[in-house]
Amino acid sequence: MQYESTRGGLKSVSSAEAIKRGIAPDGGLFVPEKNVEFSLDDINKMVNMSYNQRAVYILKAFLTDYSDVEIAECVNSAYTAEKFEDTSIAPIVKLNDNVHILELWHGPTCAFKDMALQILPHFLVKAVTKTGEKSEIVILVATSGDTGKAALEGFHDVDGTKIIVFFPNNGVSEVQKMQMVTQEGENVYSIAVEGNFDDAQSGVKVIFTDSELEEKMNTAGYKFSSANSINWGRLVPQIVYYFSSYADLVRNGEISAGDKVNFVVPTGNFGNILAAYYALRMGLPVNKLICASNDNNVLTDFINTGVYNKNREFRKTISPSMDILISSNLERLLFELTDHNAWLVNEWMEELKFDGLYSVEPQVKKKISNLFWAGFSNENETLKTIECIFKEYNYVVDTHTAVAIDVYDKYVISTGDMTKTVIVSTASPFKFNESVVSAMFGDKAVKGRSEFELLEVLSKECGLKIPQGLKGLDKKTVRHKTVCSKSDMKKEVEKILEL
Repeated sequence: MQYESTRGGLKSVSSAEAIKRGIAPDGGLFVPEKNVEFSLDDINKMVNMSYNQRAVYILKAFLTDYSDVEIAECVNSAYTAEKFEDTSIAPIVKLNDNVHILELWHGPTCAFKDMALQILPHFLVKAVTKTGEKSEIVILVATSGDTGKAALEGFHDVDGTKIIVFFPNNGVSEVQKMQMVTQEGENVYSIAVEGNFDDAQSGVKVIFTDSELEEKMNTAGYKFSSANSINWGRLVPQIVYYFSSYADLVRNGEISAGDKVNFVVPTGNFGNILAAYYALRMGLPVNKLICASNDNNVLTDFINTGVYNKNREFRKTISPSMDILISSNLERLLFELTDHNAWLVNEWMEELKFDGLYSVEPQVKKKISNLFWAGFSNENETLKTIECIFKEYNYVVDTHTAVAIDVYDKYVISTGDMTKTVIVSTASPFKFNESVVSAMFGDKAVKGRSEFELLEVLSKECGLKIPQGLKGLDKKTVRHKTVCSKSDMKKEVEKILEL
């Protein structure tokens, strides 16, 4: 399997090269040149496999320059009982006869990003060797909250790498911030940016394509890569859990192999739902992909109108990992739906860059509508959903998962579709405990308490165990104190690398 850039500037590179680079030199994202196809027989084979066995089975179809043994090494190093608090890695929980919850937050940082960022460092270390790379790899990350900690955790003290994470200073929860600024490791750097996630993400993209900086890096023996979902090595492991959840439903007797299901995905940067799209394209029986947004509903509007318009108020919400107005991975979907038309994608991305909006052709809009349904949930609806799910099912969801459940309810009301549905749960309720406790027990329960005190409240009131990764977080030493403006991000990188 070879890979090409969505902007057309680079074709036929190996998966190791694509993973090592992270982003193409023309600013595009790497995608497979050909489609991978799985039969119903392939899916049936996965039914009685463990999560790790399913991962190897799927990943070897995409990473053809890695041996099966190498892929198994990466998988078995990433998904271990020590790192994941549930032995099934990505368990599926039945809410009612029609709805199941796919819990993707049992890893070390309590968010779905662990599913990819525990394995990416292993892919990358092997990619460096495979491509004969002699330079030290500098991982550059922009985060809306969860990616940052998951990447820092995955890459800390990994030989031959440094990792620099930029996060919006006032755009993440207190728990998320403490996870990042207390990170240990000799090769890790966490920097707050005065601005929002889009500012941090745009700044990172500018740094990636800065030719003057690249020259300095080459002289000093460094090369950039990414741990954001713009890196194919970050996206491809996410395909696994869609197949895995389907196989679990078959194994549990909830569906028969071949039955279609819906997936509802709380969406910000479009990477998670894009992995679901790739699973569908490979042959996973999917009826509809339901894209759930919060008040930053740029994707809802795009899927419903065909016009992507980021020229709107940016809103800070109680589901901060979705507070995004520029969804990078949408570029990959557009490339796929236009039969790899790099010229068109370039045109749209230029319009987005200079005008803040673009409009796709009617035939592309129709393809999107056939695959996706989109809706959004406001703050009140999100909180009400948390309360209702707790009262009805004695099940606790975080704010992002609540957005997905509320949008699913709207989907059913709008369409009447009662196809079995999987809600993709992206974070532990403990990570966003202030909103969760307030929704379930009222404002009095949170008044005067820090997010760290609320961990105990949530644990006691709901009989849930505080995840290991969040225990005693407020007692840890703050190691990263740098705050910079968005215009100074490049300077901070140069300072760290002594360029």
